[in-house]
Parts: sequence; C-alpha cells; structure tokens
Amino acid sequence: MQNLIDKRLRAAQFRTRLNRALKDSGLSQSALARATGVDRSTISQLLTDEGARLPNAHVVGACASALGVSADWLLSLSERPESAAELLALSMAMTEAPRALVDERIYEWHREAMGYKIRHVPAMLPDMLKTRALLEWEYAPHLGRTADQAIGASEDRLAWMRQSGSDYEIAMPIYQLDSFARAEGYYEGLPLDVRLEQLDQMERLCTQLYPRLRIYLFDAKRLYSSPLTIFGPLMCVFYAGSHYMAFRDRERVETYTGHFDRLVREADVTARQIPERIKMLKVAITD
Repeated sequence: MQNLIDKRLRAAQFRTRLNRALKDSGLSQSALARATGVDRSTISQLLTDEGARLPNAHVVGACASALGVSADWLLSLSERPESAAELLALSMAMTEAPRALVDERIYEWHREAMGYKIRHVPAMLPDMLKTRALLEWEYAPHLGRTADQAIGASEDRLAWMRQSGSDYEIAMPIYQLDSFARAEGYYEGLPLDVRLEQLDQMERLCTQLYPRLRIYLFDAKRLYSSPLTIFGPLMCVFYAGSHYMAFRDRERVETYTGHFDRLVREADVTARQIPERIKMLKVAITD
C-alpha cells in the first residue's frame, strides 16, 4: 500500500512539474508533442492523467530536453530545474585576467565577500601590500600611461581592505619572499632601496593590521599551491595567467578551503613570526 502511495505521489509531482515547465517555456501541447516525437494525446495524458504510472525514460528525457529542464527535476530527484550543463555553467566561470593591478571583476568579488574571511595564495607578492616604487617597477612597462591610474587603484584597495570588515589570510612559499629580498628570479634587477622600502612596508602592515591580516610562509618542497583566492564560503578563484577560473559550488569551495588551511597549519613561518623574518632579511641583504 505504501508503495502505491509513493508511486501516486511521484506521478502527481511529475504532472505538476511538467505543467509548470510547459507554462514557463511558452510552448503549446502540440509544439511539445512535435519536439518530443510523441502524439499530442500522449502529452495531454501526461499533463492530466491522475494514475500512478510514470512515462518511460525516453519520454521523460525528451520532455526535459524540449522544455529546457533536467529529467531529474521532472522526476523530483532534484530541486534544481536546470540541466547538468547549466548547473556546471552556474558553478564555474572563466573570466579574462588582464595584466592590471586591480581589474573591476576582482574588485567586485572582494566587495561581494565583504565581511567574510578571504584566503589568498598570490602569484608573487600581494599587490595590495606593494609600495608605489615596486608597483611602478613591475607594472609600468606593461601599463604605460595607465600605470598611475592602476597604482592609485591598488592603493585604494589597501585602504578599502582596512575598513571592509574582512579578515585576510595570505599564504606564500618561503622562496617567494626570500627571492624578492635577494633580487633573484622574477625580481632580478630590482634596486636595493626599493626592496628595503617594500620590506619595511610589509613589516609595518603585518604589525599594524594583525590579526585581520595574517601572512604565512610554507615550504614549497613539501607543499604546493597554484595562485588562488577563496572568498569566504562564496567562491574560490584560480589565477591561470590569462584567465580567472571561478567556482561557486559548495563542495569545491570547501575542498580548497581545506587545502588553504593545510598551508596555514603546516606553515614554517607563522603570522606572528613574519615581522621578525622580514627584519632578518633586511639585515641579510644590507650586510
């Protein structure tokens, strides 16, 4: 008896959702019949019959495809009417990543996540912590006449960060900060005075903004992370050079939040130790 009730309930839910999807689509019963390749009388029966039978999988799939919904939703196996492809499109997005300091898309994501903790693994040193001299050395050759505007935007972002209500955790490989201090690799040719000024600023900000700003250094020989930002529970964004790849589905956000938490948990230099580490670097490059 219970099984019969369940079948009748599922069949009733199917009719309700099929009618809703048909109304939302703007199609007539005849148009749906043509799109699915079944008789109009069959469509009419699916919409009105109060029996306990559900149509076969082929008919359900054809109706779902014609009406732009998922078969799982029609069968009450899902509460989301979107198809799998649409759900994937909603949960993942590719956005162009221009060679700029603070493009509008990134700034929108920060505003959206205002008040949430933001976790960040930068590709280089975090732009929001850089001095004007370092920004000019790094970006002016690419930005040309727009360099001043871009640098001003970066400075505004730091000011906004201070009053946004968001906590920032930043995790970087140890070699990133060490290479900067020694002007190695990417930073080859960077003048000593620019490096010292930048280290002074990082030391000052890490002290002034703690605990809302916390920087951790991890050993890249043991741990690895691609550049990414996790905007609270809302989304995680990967930097892939020419594009950002953004995920909004909860499972991925939680997965990469756990990844970031491991970087922090196993960091060789903690947020409290960062100012002292920077002081040691300044001594090392001026001896």
